Amino acid sequence: MQKRIKLLVSPKNLDEAKVVIRHNEVDYIDCKNPSEGSLGANFPWIIKSMKNLIPSNSSQLLSATIGDFPNLPGSASLAALGAVVAGADIIKVGLKGPNTEEEGIFLMEKVVKTVKDHNKNIKIVVAGYADKIRMESSPEFLSLPTIAAESGADIVMLDTFIKDSKNLFDFLKVSQLKLFKNKAKEFGLEVALAGKLSKHLLPKVKEICPDIIGVRSMVCEGFDRNNGMIKDALIKDLNEELNA
Repeated sequence: MQKRIKLLVSPKNLDEAKVVIRHNEVDYIDCKNPSEGSLGANFPWIIKSMKNLIPSNSSQLLSATIGDFPNLPGSASLAALGAVVAGADIIKVGLKGPNTEEEGIFLMEKVVKTVKDHNKNIKIVVAGYADKIRMESSPEFLSLPTIAAESGADIVMLDTFIKDSKNLFDFLKVSQLKLFKNKAKEFGLEVALAGKLSKHLLPKVKEICPDIIGVRSMVCEGFDRNNGMIKDALIKDLNEELNA
C-alpha cells in the first residue's frame, strides 16, 4: 500500500484559512501572499492570526513563506525569524537569488542557525524552481537537496517561479523528479512538490510519491491562484484523488 502523501494548502487571507483548517486531511496551512510571487511573504499579523485559528488540539501545522529570496543571507535570516516569532511552525525560503550551490548553502545555513537558535523544533524548507530556465538566477534543481542537507534544513521543495499556464511537469520529467527525491532521501530530507499542479497530474505525482504536495490553484475557484477563493469541495476532491 502506498504511503499517504501529506497535503499543504496555501491560503492568502483569514477567510481562506478558515476554509482550509476545517479539513483535517490538510496537514499544513501555508500562509503566503500570491501577489508578491510564487513564494510571496504575507504580513506578520496575518501569520499570527492564522496560527490562532488552528485549534490547540489540532495536528495541523502552520507554514509561512518568506519570499522568492535574492542572495541576501542577512535579510533572509531576519525575515525567517520574523515569521517564527509571528507563529509559524515551518519556514519556507525560495532561492531566487543564489545561483550556485555554494551561495545557496551560505544563505540557508544562516537562516537555519537563526531559526534553530530561537526554536530548534521549527522546520525549514529549502524551495527551488523547476522553471530555472525562465529565471536570471537560481540553483539547479539537483543541487537543492545538497543545499538543504549541508545547511541543516529539514525539507526540500520544487515549485515553479512563474505562475502561468505551465506546471512542474512542463519543465521536469517524472524520471528527473525521482532522481531529485532519491537524492533528498539519501540525505534524510523530506520532499515536497508543487508548481501549478492539477487533478490530471496526480497520477504522475503518485508515481513519484513525495512526502508532501503543495497546492493553491488546484483548490481555488476557476483554478485562479490570484483571484479565486479556496473552496471546501475542491479540497475534498483533491484529497480523495490523491489518496485513492
